[in-house]
Amino acid sequence: MQATASRSLPEWTGRDDGPGAENVRWHHVVERWEGSTGPGACAFVGFRSDEGVRRNKGRQGAAEGPGALRGALASMALSAPLRAFDAGDVEVVGQDLEEGQRELGGRVTALLDAGQFPVVLGGGHEVAFGSYLGLAGSQRAQRGARIGVLNLDAHFDLRSDEVPSSGTPFRQMAEQERARGAYFDYAVLGISQPSNTAGLFATADSLGVRYLTDDRCGALDRPVVDGFLDDFLATCDLVHLTIDLDVLPAGVAPGVSAPAAFGVPVEIVEHACAKVAASGKLALCDVAELNPRLDVDGRTARTAARLVHRVVAERAPAG
Repeated sequence: MQATASRSLPEWTGRDDGPGAENVRWHHVVERWEGSTGPGACAFVGFRSDEGVRRNKGRQGAAEGPGALRGALASMALSAPLRAFDAGDVEVVGQDLEEGQRELGGRVTALLDAGQFPVVLGGGHEVAFGSYLGLAGSQRAQRGARIGVLNLDAHFDLRSDEVPSSGTPFRQMAEQERARGAYFDYAVLGISQPSNTAGLFATADSLGVRYLTDDRCGALDRPVVDGFLDDFLATCDLVHLTIDLDVLPAGVAPGVSAPAAFGVPVEIVEHACAKVAASGKLALCDVAELNPRLDVDGRTARTAARLVHRVVAERAPAG
């Protein structure tokens, strides 16, 4: 193949070492999504939103995350050519977060039903509820496939606030699942005890949430992590993987609203992503809380891009 960047996608530009499959990078293969009928390796969607973080009294700037993530991913080398699409951005205008989430959900549903693997680039963690709406509305979910949500995160994000925010998406999912008569299958890897009140732990317990705390996710704890993931994967048909970058140590991911004082080692987070991707059940992935304004040397963006790169490389088609 000729390794030349798409002129119609200025967001996807980067290093070019010449023609041929041996020199292919992400920016060479990403095409604009125009409703293609053939399945692709993935389809990127940006969610430009700070409104959920603002409502949650966090540090704003995550609306710039999708552009920074594309930029960090663009020059990463691929081991083999693949097909990938970019379906553009959903932007939250003013304070209308709910409309933005509905629009994202509609776009994700359309991609899923067209046989694509959506990778949603946030945005604050309010992106997760929009992603979930898309998966819940897909043909497979409507036909009864069981949805499981795996959150890599220092926080439960189960707040019961009257106004939805980046701290409420999984409580909102629980309410939606209850309304459609389904079990809310939610698991969190990387929970920080000091970052979650006793009330949030009680809410998690009342909803049957499975969680693994960050102090049980160290480099020597891989068998524990694998057991946790195996138990989760056994209970669902379609997995929504949501990666909140504040699950990582602050030194690796400084560019988030709430940097982690402890965090889960990046090799464990990447291992979890790869294991879920290879399961044959991964239907959707989103990445949340990248704040380029707070990033140092692009560390957070590059780490997030590496995780996305690994997920796509490892993903087995959902059965």
